Amino acid sequence: MDLSSYPPISDYGVIGDLKTVALVGRNGAIDWCCMPHFDSPSVFASLLDAAKGGSFRVTVRDTETTSHSYTGNTAILETRYTGPAGVVVVTDFMPIAASGPSISQHTEIHRTVRCEKGSADVEVRLNPQFAYATRRPELSQRRHGVLATDGIDTVLAVSASDPVEWSVNGDSASGRVSLDAGEEIHVVLRYDDDDVRPVEALNTAEKLAATRAYWEGWARGISYCGKYMPAVVRCAITLKLLCFVETGAMVAAPTTSLPEELGGVRNWDYRYAWLRDTCFALYSFHVLGLTEEADNFMNFVKRVCRMRGAGHLQTMYTVEGGRDIHEVELDHLDGYEHSRPVRVGNKAVGQLQMDVYGEVLETAHIWSRTYEMTEGTWEVTRRLVDWIADNWHRKDHGIWEDRTEPREYVFSRVMCWVALDRGIALAVDHGLDADVEKWRVEARKLRAEVLERGFNKELGCFVRYYGSTDLDAAVLVIPMVRFLHRSDPRVKSTVRRLAHDLRAGGSRMIYRYRSEDGLDGQEGAFSICTFWLAQALAMIGDYREGQELFEYMLSHANDLGLFSEELDPTTGRFLGNFPQGLTHIALINCAHVLERLGPRARP
Repeated sequence: MDLSSYPPISDYGVIGDLKTVALVGRNGAIDWCCMPHFDSPSVFASLLDAAKGGSFRVTVRDTETTSHSYTGNTAILETRYTGPAGVVVVTDFMPIAASGPSISQHTEIHRTVRCEKGSADVEVRLNPQFAYATRRPELSQRRHGVLATDGIDTVLAVSASDPVEWSVNGDSASGRVSLDAGEEIHVVLRYDDDDVRPVEALNTAEKLAATRAYWEGWARGISYCGKYMPAVVRCAITLKLLCFVETGAMVAAPTTSLPEELGGVRNWDYRYAWLRDTCFALYSFHVLGLTEEADNFMNFVKRVCRMRGAGHLQTMYTVEGGRDIHEVELDHLDGYEHSRPVRVGNKAVGQLQMDVYGEVLETAHIWSRTYEMTEGTWEVTRRLVDWIADNWHRKDHGIWEDRTEPREYVFSRVMCWVALDRGIALAVDHGLDADVEKWRVEARKLRAEVLERGFNKELGCFVRYYGSTDLDAAVLVIPMVRFLHRSDPRVKSTVRRLAHDLRAGGSRMIYRYRSEDGLDGQEGAFSICTFWLAQALAMIGDYREGQELFEYMLSHANDLGLFSEELDPTTGRFLGNFPQGLTHIALINCAHVLERLGPRARP
């Protein structure tokens, strides 16, 4: 297949309803959507196979230019098509009620097509391919639109305004209409509805107003008001879109198998709730003055920790708290730009990643400043700290989920110390029952070990794991989690060494590491690591250099202000899953630190 069939990842925007999202291309195609939840099977997956994956497309004939933007501080996406005959604007959104997330029992996508100038011929094309394109749909024309089903348990109902003339051809349907200036049509897709209802009954205008009110109201709670406010608010809205409202979980990204190397095999499923990623996000929400998300997540943590016999914390869970996430390869899908295999599930679920405890305890510590530490919550939290006190010496697979043998990763050890340190603070500050003296003893031993074995004096740098000379961008968080003060010479020398040795080619971006990880192929520069570096530079006193690096990274967002997981350091092309939560988290945190440390900051 011609690679031009695949738009750049940066061409997409994202809409959502806090249960799932849809990726909308600048060409008017919804090429990725899983329903009803983030980790459900796909109904549209052209992103992973342009020929077989299926899509839901609005096409405006004779278009010369397209552009897209969000409506204010919302997740409502507008795409503008300009041609010699006229101008058309398509408004896409998924409904959320102003008073809460539940506005319909069905997952819905609303698409309003309005001719603003001249005239235009418009085609709406529906081609669902259920369950990752393993179940071909049966389509039937109804009075008000089209019904699509897999004949088993999945149904899509697509309603459209009366002027649209539908035709069904095999597993796809198309509707055509001509519009003059001032005219518009509504097209609404509903999941799990056996009736194709009149589009007027689906209240697009009312739901659009409610959705706008929800997002604007939520965004007003953001306390940041610094120089980078537009970027920070857009990142915050993007993170909120990745939250699963029913449980408090948050997905790392809403896509699977977007490649870290075009044509390569580093293609992973990120549609799950990594405890680490969620905790990082909640810290970002905290610095923005948003607390509700942390409360919801602590309830999720209690839920997944109920099973005493489950052993250590898993790295990830389904959005509903499920533990079974089996990795399989979908050989029938071609992959984005022939990047195979396409995977669903994630084998890293079985890894031991010790740093997760630190992130969860940091979140609990922050959460306790606003909410009461109940007996049940403390019982769960204390159990986690006790486990780390007994097990921090164990080898693990690290934050980057290496598929090699377990090692003594420095970042993992640092975060184990964070778990003990925050556990001690919680117990002391709130007068809670715990073996605090044991925790203190273990925290001192652990910290001394990291300083002795994790810092390479010849390199003048904290290394990736004990006994190695390999570097790891993850150790940039050492001053951020207060393991060492930012003025410590070891912190300063580590930041400057990593800035030099992990630099990606002629760019200013950095790789997360350069060492063997048990996988074939290469990867791009990790955006989160470059934002970490910018923040660390500002923290150690190299403020101008950090600010310049931050603004350099801002220039690599797409035109909607969104980021993927990685960037090609040569071309700036997006790589990896999209939108990637960790990248937006790191941007928010860096902007916050720049504001705190900048020349206009109060002492």
